[in-house]
Amino acid sequence: MLALLPRLRRFATGLTRDGARADDLCQMTVERALRSRQQWHEGSRLDSWMYRIMRNLWIDEARADTRRGQTFVAEDAGLSVGADGGQEARAQLSDVDRAMARLPDEQREAVLLVMVEGWSYKEAAQIVGCPVGTLNSRLVRGRDALLAMLGEGQ
Repeated sequence: MLALLPRLRRFATGLTRDGARADDLCQMTVERALRSRQQWHEGSRLDSWMYRIMRNLWIDEARADTRRGQTFVAEDAGLSVGADGGQEARAQLSDVDRAMARLPDEQREAVLLVMVEGWSYKEAAQIVGCPVGTLNSRLVRGRDALLAMLGEGQ
């Protein structure tokens, strides 16, 4: 499980687009995997099982964020509070990170799993829980969108 942590963190960072949230997601994934270790079957792929746990946790977190967003004041309401200490400039992401962040969730997942993490289409489809053809379609659309976005700046 320890050997998987760098890969899991990379996937979490791609999903959350935020280092601190990625760390939290990794921690929740490891905790859930340890609590549910009896559900993992000896001889099956531990990495695939943990990626699936992480993805499911991320979906749950996204749903909870949506509910919280409906309950509290809009995020924009706090933008005028405080002074700009240059944090915005320091926090800017690279062009690729920004382009990835603009992809729809399904396409970003497909790109992360296949192109970044190196999963086969079949394995990635199992992690996401969709047919291989659907994953392939998401991957193609995501890759094409990335190329178009990255080509815009040139």
